[in-house]
Order: sequence, then structure tokens, then C-alpha cells
Amino acid sequence: MTKAKVIMYKKSYCPYCAWAKNLLNKKNVQFEEIDITYDVNLQEYVKEKSGRMTVPQIFINDIPIGGYDDLCELDNKGELDKLLEVEYKKNG
Repeated sequence: MTKAKVIMYKKSYCPYCAWAKNLLNKKNVQFEEIDITYDVNLQEYVKEKSGRMTVPQIFINDIPIGGYDDLCELDNKGELDKLLEVEYKKNG
């Protein structure tokens, strides 16, 4: 179980989203999935928050880490586990 807050914004037809979900599940990461397939407002929000228009967009402790390729790169470098161990602290 992870301490970090992980959110993945996805679209229902996206294979990269499914692959990212599988990777997170293999690592026993608890995460929130938010489907933005049909929600233009949420799509715009994710674009503004991440600076990207592609999905998935994955955030760890409110920090955008990118999509599936970025997630794999972090995992391959051994950096993903370190990010997941950092406890989420809310401001305020």
C-alpha cells in the first residue's frame, strides 16, 4: 500500500491508460481513476494542470508525472517507488 496520493486521468478507449492501470495494479498502488472521456471541462482542467493534452495523465501528490511512457521510465530507473513512498501532505 502506498502513502502517496495517486490520480490517473484517463479516457475509456485509451490503451495507454489500460497499460498504466495494469502497471500501478502490479505495484499494488492505490490510485483514483478519473474518466474524462466525455467531459470537456475536465479535459481542459487536466490540460491546464499537466500542460499536456494526452492521456493518461498521472499525478503523484498533485505533481504531474506524465503518461504511461513517463510512468514506465520512472519505474525502470527505480524512481517510481521513491515517489510512491512520500506521504501526501495537504496544504492548510
